[in-house]
Amino acid sequence: MTLAERLRAALAADDHDPIMLPGDQRHPPFDQGEPAAAAVLVAITDRPAPGVILTQRTDTMRKHAGQVAFPGGRIDPGDKDAAAAALREAEEEIALPRSAVEVIGAADLYLTVTGYSVTPVIGVIAPDLDYHPNEAEVADVFEVPLAFVLDPANQIETSAEWQGRMRTYYEINWGDRRIWGATAAMMVNLSRRLRWVA
Repeated sequence: MTLAERLRAALAADDHDPIMLPGDQRHPPFDQGEPAAAAVLVAITDRPAPGVILTQRTDTMRKHAGQVAFPGGRIDPGDKDAAAAALREAEEEIALPRSAVEVIGAADLYLTVTGYSVTPVIGVIAPDLDYHPNEAEVADVFEVPLAFVLDPANQIETSAEWQGRMRTYYEINWGDRRIWGATAAMMVNLSRRLRWVA
């Protein structure tokens, strides 16, 4: 079975209930009005030991400065759907051609505490592509082993005070990279859906 086939089968499985994660405000109900629709690209490299492409945001970004994230952003009115938005954002942020991505499908929606309803779009790409980060937004592009980030042993649950409330969140530490917040939570969701075996 190819990587794409494995991923499609996992996304299509009907034995999966939506996962309520720390920080996901479906419980309690979302309390900041209507969330803004957004999409991210979970680009998985087609190699014997697959990886996932992540970005490190620049320190000058107005929001989420310096954080590790999937390529992505708001869904614009001109975007056909979440997949189109995720592909557009990845092309703008890291020069990943839309034609280089085999879109598999959407994973579980995630509502962030900062007011976004995020659709993770799963895609398969060739390994070792040549990325060109948008210098205004992206400080670095890197690949982390998929098996590592999807391993529950590497998903640390912690908490901190934010806007006067204690918030629980996940973080995943890979070398000197700290993956946390919504990005880590979407990884946790994905690991539970895929039940990934390296």
